[in-house]
Amino acid sequence: MSITPRRPLRSVLPALLLLLAAVLFAAPTASARTEAAPTATLTEVTNFGTNPSNLQMYLYVPDNVTAHPAIVVAVHYCTGSGPAMYNGTEWAQLADTYGFVVIYPSVTRSSKCFDVSSPQALKRGGGSDPVGIKSMIDWTVNTYSADTSRIYATGISSGAMMTNVLLGDYPDVFAAGAAFSGVPFGCFATTDGSEWNSACSGGTITHTPQEWGDLVRAAYPGYTGTRPRMQVWHGTEDDVLRYPNFGEEIKQWTNVLGVSQTPAATDSPVSGWTRTRYGATGDRAPVEAISLQGVGHNLYAWGMASRALAFFGLDSSGPAPQPQPGACKVTATTNAWNTGLTASLTITNTGTTAINGWQLAFTLPTGQTLTNGWGATYTPSSGTVTATNATYNGTLAPNASVSIGYQANHGGNSAAPGTFTLNGTTCSAS
Repeated sequence: MSITPRRPLRSVLPALLLLLAAVLFAAPTASARTEAAPTATLTEVTNFGTNPSNLQMYLYVPDNVTAHPAIVVAVHYCTGSGPAMYNGTEWAQLADTYGFVVIYPSVTRSSKCFDVSSPQALKRGGGSDPVGIKSMIDWTVNTYSADTSRIYATGISSGAMMTNVLLGDYPDVFAAGAAFSGVPFGCFATTDGSEWNSACSGGTITHTPQEWGDLVRAAYPGYTGTRPRMQVWHGTEDDVLRYPNFGEEIKQWTNVLGVSQTPAATDSPVSGWTRTRYGATGDRAPVEAISLQGVGHNLYAWGMASRALAFFGLDSSGPAPQPQPGACKVTATTNAWNTGLTASLTITNTGTTAINGWQLAFTLPTGQTLTNGWGATYTPSSGTVTATNATYNGTLAPNASVSIGYQANHGGNSAAPGTFTLNGTTCSAS
């Protein structure tokens, strides 16, 4: 394998001499060790394994990469590239905070679109782009002893479609995916070599949930293991991959994951957004769907990756994240007795702009159940709770604070929650 570029000749020569010595004196069965990539820089990795469609592999490894790190595969849009995805999203910055590794696959065919249409692409091990991406993952797992239970895919447009395909082809590889402006697995299928399916892009292909689910299951016949969770995003005014595809994705993945199509929770984390969760109410529900009212195809915006990260469950792993400057602070205290407690939470806007409408998310310690609250509306009563502002305290000026609280039952653990997010932004806690 080789990694390019970023190594001066003087650092390469000693390595070549060592390699020559190994060739001359090592046993015939010895094999060369895989070479790790430089840290804190985007690096192209070559000769990473089976690669039938000639994809390029770009890798970002943070300076503080953890032992057995998680892997995020970030897949670009049509006309894009791995470096464009690196520069245009915050996955590398999030990797710096949490210590995971990011793979940026890059298409070399002229369209710069990923193959989500061919019969080869829609079958496990069938060939084309998914096989090359799987090789990138295998190389990274072997090189960094990565945690195979924490491998995730995300993408935008063509990359969102590929995210659907990867989770269908390799359900045993991925723990979850996040697709921004995509279509269901198999929707873009063609048999004439074309990369484009106008019926799917126009939102006119519909199936029952069972039919959509069967398309996914056919990619890996006989697989009975755990299926990856899915988060999907779509704008209501998408004129490239029409909005009906959003509903079809929800039908497909709720069926694949065996959960009801009726949302377990519905909220609006940002004005104009409708978020529905299926199968559970917390940040890691089996299926999460975010609809953006009045937004077109290019919906991805800075900050959305942090929400995908929370869905993946990577926002609490790796090195302890530093509080985001100019964000928020929460002070939490409890007063307990026998099997009950009261908790007081003080939220402070440490930013420089006012917050108009807020939602504070936190996870209750095991065994605690809310019985009532004040200063906000709380839902649900256990697990991951969201406190939504009351009508009289929804605006927080810079440096202003608001106090809220709740009463809960407990089974012996009367501690306060330890982490908080305000409108999706992690707060410092005390």
